[in-house]
Amino acid sequence: MTKLESLIAELCPDGVEYKKLDDVIISLKTGLNPRKNFVLNAENAENYYVTVREIVGGKIVFLDKTDRVDNEALELINNRSNLEIGDVLFSGTGTVGRIAVVEEHPTNWNIKEGVYVIKPNPDLVSSRYLAFLLSSSEIIGAYKKKIVGSPVCSLPMADLRKQLIPIPPLPIQREIVHMLDKYTAATEELTKELAAELNARQKQYEYYRNLLLTFNSDSNTIFDGRTDGRTDGRTDRLIQWARLSEICTITRGTRLVKNQLTEEGVYPVYQNSMTPLGYYVTSNYPANTTFLISAGAAGEVGYSKVDFWAADDCFCFTCSDIIQSRYLYYVLLSQQNFIFSRVRKASVPRLARTIVEQMNIPIPSLKEQSRIVDILDRFDALTTDISTGLPAEIAARQKQYEYYRDELLTFKMR
Repeated sequence: MTKLESLIAELCPDGVEYKKLDDVIISLKTGLNPRKNFVLNAENAENYYVTVREIVGGKIVFLDKTDRVDNEALELINNRSNLEIGDVLFSGTGTVGRIAVVEEHPTNWNIKEGVYVIKPNPDLVSSRYLAFLLSSSEIIGAYKKKIVGSPVCSLPMADLRKQLIPIPPLPIQREIVHMLDKYTAATEELTKELAAELNARQKQYEYYRNLLLTFNSDSNTIFDGRTDGRTDGRTDRLIQWARLSEICTITRGTRLVKNQLTEEGVYPVYQNSMTPLGYYVTSNYPANTTFLISAGAAGEVGYSKVDFWAADDCFCFTCSDIIQSRYLYYVLLSQQNFIFSRVRKASVPRLARTIVEQMNIPIPSLKEQSRIVDILDRFDALTTDISTGLPAEIAARQKQYEYYRDELLTFKMR
């Protein structure tokens, strides 16, 4: 029998009492919005103004774009929120249900209206236990039914006060927190390791792709580690350079409106990102076509292995007989940083057609193009397997954690 099982058997053998949140807390308050009270980002504003955006992974994370308030505003906000160590923050509007525990005295930050401050009664419920509890599937499922409003959603404070929660004795709460803290730390460490592995493999792939597509323009040969410019008599290693407009026909796609699209279908529609906007009843470009996003996610390079529809924010390339479309795709990927550097920053980022037309493209023989494509296709397949597998593993670990958490926080009602 585990320590937790022993405690439950000793302290609450007949089950656990469920109480309203309001019965186990000292207060439930909120922050303050600017309105006529104060101004955000004034010249002397040095304190952080926390919104739901800054509640990340159970902690308060200050971001570059976090708004600031001055000392006078900070005092005004705190007169309402009364933030203290041990308070549980709960986002009650917008993205409802983000949670963090105040672990240090908040001297340089406070919260907006809509972030709720739950001040637990320490004789009845621990802060960390309450935070874990409010993140559990059972409690989330219960309070979601009370969320109102559109497009801005909110959970009324009155409904949150009425939320029933299990309140075992404090020794049981502390043991549950201890177990979940250990499991959380292990899950976070594994997630970091998997994410680092994914990032390393992606960088390795990009390094070899760019190396393979680096050409020595002085000697007119593909870079192969030699410094003397000789090709050992291999004419298939000789290259020429040409502007993209000289070796490809560059065309824009045709716009569709959303009511013409379906959520599923045969022909994906690409507009301003690499994620299909939807599906259409026909295609306007064939499979194995390379394309480039010109607005929105401007500069992103795509390659479709199936027939597709390109909208008007796509430049599509019909290659001449001296360059393969798949080879062009990899060349453009290797020049991604250059392309991004030429994107005009605006409310909608855009890439000018003239920039694309004037790009210099190295063109080895078709045989050499095929060799490069074959190597990179195999490397891409390996990286894709990793890119698919590791996020799936991370998601599985998260689900495992959530299951374990929910099991520990499920009690027989007394």
